[in-house]
Amino acid sequence: MGTSTQLAGRAVFAFVALAIFVAVTNRGRTFEVFRSMGLAGLGVAVCTAVASGSFIVALNHSTVANVLFLQAVSPIAAALLAWVALRERITRRAGSAMAVALLGVGVMVGGPGSGGVIGIGFSLLMTLAFAVGVVITRHRRDISMAPAICLSQLLLVLAIGPFAEPASVGQRDLVFLVLLGVGQMGVGLVLFTMGARLIVASEVALITLLEVVLGPFWAWVAVAEKPALATVVGGSVVVVAVLLQATAPAAADLSAKRAPERLRRSRPAPATSPSRGPSGRASGARRRRRG
Repeated sequence: MGTSTQLAGRAVFAFVALAIFVAVTNRGRTFEVFRSMGLAGLGVAVCTAVASGSFIVALNHSTVANVLFLQAVSPIAAALLAWVALRERITRRAGSAMAVALLGVGVMVGGPGSGGVIGIGFSLLMTLAFAVGVVITRHRRDISMAPAICLSQLLLVLAIGPFAEPASVGQRDLVFLVLLGVGQMGVGLVLFTMGARLIVASEVALITLLEVVLGPFWAWVAVAEKPALATVVGGSVVVVAVLLQATAPAAADLSAKRAPERLRRSRPAPATSPSRGPSGRASGARRRRRG
């Protein structure tokens, strides 16, 4: 089964799974949701299609560890692009994380098992495309992620489908394509979307690093793929860099939450305590403001 067939087959099953998810979650507003994405949503879809396609191509020419470690650089690359495009401030901590990540990538690129120009090239293209998609999403936070990713898989089917060879897909290959499309892209996105709403962004970033750590391990268990020493060393440096950046928002959020508390403590206590409503707010003060 060739790379084009892998890409098209995975995209077909991913598109079906994501289309069902979008239809169920939007309850009859499916077409309206897709139309409301606009040019920004189309940009996210194109970036996701490029990243998704590059991911499969890179895996065919490089080790799982090398591809996943380079994928882990995406949040740091997104921070750099956001600084250039959106003028978002880069903290000293984020700048240090970028420098450390660049060092780790340099170690991996120069080591054996990197896949050469094709493996490294498509891995970096995947990282860049994903980072651009993240920046567009940060700029337009009103865009729904699921419809854009669903559209990205349709774009892959239309672009790669004519080069695929369905006759070369055996029963075993079909099972893997279903697992990749429905499991990785479909169920994976659904669970990620649901979980991301329940925890803070820094925790999401840390949990997603499990893929980077467990991916090479499962490849070693399943197909005895042993990453090169340079990949392990460089990848470890990249993980440290991502941890350095991912833990910064948690500290910032904590200090932001503590600031109002410190301000309240510094204020003198009122002479009388106003009555409080069911929500815990001062109902008496609210009535005085309305009056």
